[in-house]
Amino acid sequence: MQNSALLQFCYYLESTSLNAAIQDHFWIVPTMQSLHILAIASVLVGVLLINLRILGVHGQSDPIATVIARYQALIWFALPVLLITGCIMIVGEPARSLTNPAFQLKMLMLVIVILITLHFQRKWRNNHSYAQADLGNRLLSIVSLTLWIGIVAAGRWIAYA
Repeated sequence: MQNSALLQFCYYLESTSLNAAIQDHFWIVPTMQSLHILAIASVLVGVLLINLRILGVHGQSDPIATVIARYQALIWFALPVLLITGCIMIVGEPARSLTNPAFQLKMLMLVIVILITLHFQRKWRNNHSYAQADLGNRLLSIVSLTLWIGIVAAGRWIAYA
C-alpha cells in the first residue's frame, strides 16, 4: 500500500497551477525530457572518464586529481539541470513518478553515487601524484559505474513500472 502522505503530496501537486500549465502545453514534457537526457549524457561522460582514470584504464598520462578537476564541472553543472527538469516532469505527473518503485530506486542509487563522487573529489583534491588508486577506490569506481548504469535503466523503467 502506498504511503498516504506521499499520495497526499501527489494530489497536492496535481492541483497546482504549474501542473495545469504543464498539462496544457504539449511541448513542455518533451522539451524537459530532451534536456534531461542531454544532462544525463553530460554527467555520464564526466563520470565515465573519471572512473576509467581511477581504474587505470584511460588517461594515465594525467594524475587522477587533474582528470577529476577537468570533468567535475561537467558533472556539477548537469546535476542541477537534471534536478530542475526532473522536478518539472514530476510536477506534471507526480503520482506516476513519486510512487513508482523504479523512480524511488533511481533516487536511492543517485544519492549513493553522488556520495561516491564527492568522496573521489575530496580524496584527490590536493593529491596530484601519478600514483594509481588503491583497490578500495577502484572497487568504488566499479560500484559507481554500475550504479550509473542502474540509474539510467531505472529512469527508463519508470515509464513501464
